[in-house]
Amino acid sequence: MQKIVHRKTAGIIAGLAAVTLLAAGCSSDDNKDTAASATSAVASAASSAVDDAKDAGKVELTAADGSTVTLTGPIAAKYSAATDEQKADLGKPLTGDDASGTSDNGVVYQQFDGGVITARNDDAGTPAYITWGKIRDAWNVERNAQGEPSDDGEGGSEGPLGAATSDETVNGDVRESTFEHGTITWNSADNKVTVTVMGKEVAAN
Repeated sequence: MQKIVHRKTAGIIAGLAAVTLLAAGCSSDDNKDTAASATSAVASAASSAVDDAKDAGKVELTAADGSTVTLTGPIAAKYSAATDEQKADLGKPLTGDDASGTSDNGVVYQQFDGGVITARNDDAGTPAYITWGKIRDAWNVERNAQGEPSDDGEGGSEGPLGAATSDETVNGDVRESTFEHGTITWNSADNKVTVTVMGKEVAAN
């Protein structure tokens, strides 16, 4: 859909630009007015193209309270690309002050009943990742700079692990997610969670 929008808009802008150039080549006041109008039309078309592209990437979901939650940018792209099973596991989007937004470190996020989608920033093309379950719980634990649990520390992407850099992968009984500065694994066989920060294993909680 976005490609179609871009191609159509490109054709419109190119045509209007040609009109502008022809009008600008004449010297009469009437033609100057025509050139100005055409230039304005090109600018308007370009602005409309940007708006259309943004709208094309939006995803609207219904929260548990019946309100509409609109996903945009990398978060919307990730949700759209998720499998039906992943969407079911994520569940309904959460609402409220801490349910979505941009962290102080620039990470964008949307919380769901069963997980969270995050991206390093809101730039187009930035990869986003799903984090959930025991791994999400351990990631959200407040930790000091060395990664040990601490009431004075930070959790999630603002903690020592940093932002997510992968979806959860599965290798036998072990599930793993990677982060900027470490990894978290969960072994479903013994329910053990292992947190590694900057190459050092630390307490999970």
